[in-house]
Amino acid sequence: MSSDALKILLLADSRSFHTERFAGELRQQGCHVLVASVERGHMLHFHLREHGEVSTRHYLLSVPRARALLRRFQPDIIDAHFASGYGFLASLLGQRSNIPSLLHVLGSDVLIVPNLSFLRRKKVQRALQKANCVVADSKYLAQKTVSLASLKYVEVIGWGVEKKALVHHKKDYTLTKPLRIIVPRGHEPVYNNGFILDALAPLVNDKQVEITFPAHGSLLSEFRNHASTLSESGIHYYNKLPREEFVPFMAGFDVCLSAAISDSSPTILVEAMALGLIPVAADIPGVREWLNADSGYLFNLDDSSSLRSVIGNLAKGKDPHKVMRSRNLEKVRQHGIFEDNMSIHIELMRRLVAEVRV
Repeated sequence: MSSDALKILLLADSRSFHTERFAGELRQQGCHVLVASVERGHMLHFHLREHGEVSTRHYLLSVPRARALLRRFQPDIIDAHFASGYGFLASLLGQRSNIPSLLHVLGSDVLIVPNLSFLRRKKVQRALQKANCVVADSKYLAQKTVSLASLKYVEVIGWGVEKKALVHHKKDYTLTKPLRIIVPRGHEPVYNNGFILDALAPLVNDKQVEITFPAHGSLLSEFRNHASTLSESGIHYYNKLPREEFVPFMAGFDVCLSAAISDSSPTILVEAMALGLIPVAADIPGVREWLNADSGYLFNLDDSSSLRSVIGNLAKGKDPHKVMRSRNLEKVRQHGIFEDNMSIHIELMRRLVAEVRV
């Protein structure tokens, strides 16, 4: 292993912004990274060919090609994102004992997938047990991961927001009228955007709030049909934006809102705090490490009036939440800077490599 260029084989979805962001920062910090992916994304990657129509078998059938790549590239370490797909693939590679594997777990990996079937649970457990180290982005997710399988080593390292994004932190905390809300999670069952629409419909129709949703997700068409019954001026949509455009776009809102029914430590919540938005989220364990009464608002997912009350009070009130927003910014500076957390990732990888090669 070179002291200057750690060689990393990154097994991840090449379509994912998170993969692009992660690989980009590894390279920025001096690592030599090769991304290998079953999916065909736009970022530069080695394509692990798909075989057949059953997507869940693509990882299994990609093993021979992945093994050949491993022999040619000869990485210092394998980094798999996430357990239920690429973590399982990494567990099947039969790599030499001096090539350690790092596995990043996703909230759904641990909180949802293992409960879908016996087979999926076994795949996740195998991935976790074979990894030299498992990384979770919150203590809550780490605890849930440990409850699934006996792990060799687990670390908690967050993702966070880029340091340069802090320049977009709001200069004026005055709340707009109507209150401007962004819901940055796509239209998928786990993100529960329909709950938001139902809960806040009276406030939308009374023109107390304007809500902007993403224009993507498997439930988008159904959601649009539902939303069409509300005031046209109160519901908006935005298309996917490049990172450098999304951050200042998001900074233009008063409130960041999530009704996710399952989550780990959501990056979007950290981003909202960094930009000076007021965070509002469903009261689930995965968000509580960042969100509490001092940093934002939690609401009860079993009671739509709980969310309506929180947003209604913000819409009618004049409190700019200056102390809370300033405190949130300082917390992000201390614990939520992406580049700093990636440095911790890299140091962990170097430690794993050194330990295996002793």
